[in-house]
Amino acid sequence: MTQNIEMNDPLIVGERSFSSRLMVGTGKYQDLEETGAAIRASGAEIVTVALRRTNIGQNPNEPNLLDVVSPNEYCILPNTAFCYTAEEAVRTCRLARELLNGHNLVKLEVLGDDKTLYPNVTETLSAAETLINDGFEVMVYTSDDPLVAKRLEEMGCVAVMPLGAPIGSGLGLQNINNIRIILENAQVPIIVDAGVGTPSDATVAMELGCDGVLMNSAIAYAKKPVLMAQAMRKAVECGREGYLAGRMPRKMYASASSPIDGTIS
Repeated sequence: MTQNIEMNDPLIVGERSFSSRLMVGTGKYQDLEETGAAIRASGAEIVTVALRRTNIGQNPNEPNLLDVVSPNEYCILPNTAFCYTAEEAVRTCRLARELLNGHNLVKLEVLGDDKTLYPNVTETLSAAETLINDGFEVMVYTSDDPLVAKRLEEMGCVAVMPLGAPIGSGLGLQNINNIRIILENAQVPIIVDAGVGTPSDATVAMELGCDGVLMNSAIAYAKKPVLMAQAMRKAVECGREGYLAGRMPRKMYASASSPIDGTIS
């Protein structure tokens, strides 16, 4: 009998449901035309926007990203990239809510320094608490510390987003064991954010059981960004299906593919 394959496998983030588990950023492309083409090829439904570096209406005389990434087609996810204090991050999210007509789903990131772009966990916790109390649904970029990840979940964040490696590094997942521990204890989506460089990196994250992957540099800095976006789409889908299928057990020694019991000797 043919085994039924679960086709309806939505990603639930807060009160929203998505069919794609790949989320993409909008920075570092050559122009808005390439940005729009790559995002379409990725199949992403959630598109994150750095308000401090991208115009979505706050600068009327400049090109508007929303002309190629329409809120009618995508879930725009404002992020607080390049904020270094909780106060800056909260102010940026409130501006985004005003610009996007009350949209309350945001990606929180509060950085520690310019060299590593690692999260400042103390400021992140403070900002998350303020934003949640202010009615925001917070998806939060954080370190790969399982205790911090659990604390952010307990505070009410709708998704926790541990880094796989430093932002923009393309190193792939450098902290697989920590991410496994985070996954074991999580009751909200865990989304790898930062560090992905190749489609195989995205597949590894999904095979671990992560609920999604967010990336920007891996696509935007590829020699052919639109083609890479398409590859990343397939990689995330493939990794998710592999996770749902359940891998075979690892064994120390060989095991014949064909059974030998009852064969003619």
